[in-house]
Formats: sequence, structure tokens, C-alpha cells
Amino acid sequence: MKLPNSINRFLQDERGLAAEFALVLPLLIIFVLGTIDIGIYAYRLNQAEKATQMGARYAVVTNPVWQELTTLSMVNKNVNGTDVTQGDRIPVMDFTVTCDDTACTCAGPNCGLVGTQTRDAAAFTNLATRMRVIAPGIQDANIEVDYSGSGLGYAGDPNGPDISPFVTVRLTGLEYTPISLAVFGSKIGFGDFTYTLTAEDAAGTNSN
Repeated sequence: MKLPNSINRFLQDERGLAAEFALVLPLLIIFVLGTIDIGIYAYRLNQAEKATQMGARYAVVTNPVWQELTTLSMVNKNVNGTDVTQGDRIPVMDFTVTCDDTACTCAGPNCGLVGTQTRDAAAFTNLATRMRVIAPGIQDANIEVDYSGSGLGYAGDPNGPDISPFVTVRLTGLEYTPISLAVFGSKIGFGDFTYTLTAEDAAGTNSN
């Protein structure tokens, strides 16, 4: 069936294609870059989560960043009204020692029982290096390590620290710059990542 000449001319007219393509192209680019951004964001998110888990595992089996933890003795101390003697289980204590890239500080009513808090720079560096194996973008300033009372451990334990605290590794301040928004300098925050384990031997510089 032969179409009328007017319809044939309409179907063969390509003068509007360039304009239509120019209108659609920016939307197509944004869609493609947005899809890439979502994939990269999810990948970085997973990296940060795994690095935090790896950091916690490393922290509980190697030298603690809170240096005095390994030599702290709870023998003959009074913990919340309980006199602790050799071999006694350590009662639950309310304290949290937080170590970051500059110092260790203590918060809580039982801080006086755990003495001073010296930051072991080498232990912190080893921990940060181990975490960067998983997520290379992590900076020292993004890492915090908390040691808090758990009610675990025995006074005068010859095989490890008297206190076996909960050890929490935290990643903070991580950001992602989307490709689609790079020209605007926009960043998307990841929020905080935390992972907690109970301290084990807390000695050495290697972890499986």
C-alpha cells in the first residue's frame, strides 16, 4: 500500500532528531552516572562495614591502644561496694575509655578504678593499617576504639588482663563524593560504623 506523499515526507523528516537528542542526553548522562554512584556507594559502604569488623577482631587479640589495660590489677580494690581479692570475678564496672588518633580519655563513675589512660601510638597505627587493607580511604581521624566494663575477667589473672572489656571499634566522618555531583562539590555522609567484641588475650601485633 502506497502512503500519501505528505505522510512520506513527515516520516522521512529528521530535522528534529538533533534537538530531541540534545534534550534527552543530559537526562541519560545523569541516569548513567547515578547508577554508577549507587554501585560505588554500596561498595564503599560494604568496605567500611567490613573494615570496622576487621578492626574489632584485630583490637581484641593484639596490644590494646589503651596501654595500661594489660597491666591493670584489680586485686584488693573495692568495686561498687564489693572487695575484690585474688581470683575473684571482676564485677560490672561503669566506665568507657575512648582512644582516638590523639589521646585516650575515660568517662563514667568507675574511671578512678582503672587508673591512667595512655595511648599506645604503635598499637593504634597497627590497627589503622589493618583496617586500611579493607578500606584504603580510612584516615586515622576516622577511627575510635572504646574499652568499656563488661563484668568479665578475674583479679590477678596470670594469662591476660584482669579486665576483659567490651572493645568497640568505630568509624566516623566517612564521606563519599558522587560522580554526578562532583562539579558541585557535594558529599554524602556514611554515618557511623561500630562493631563490638569482648577482649581476648590483648597481646601481640598479629591477628588472623
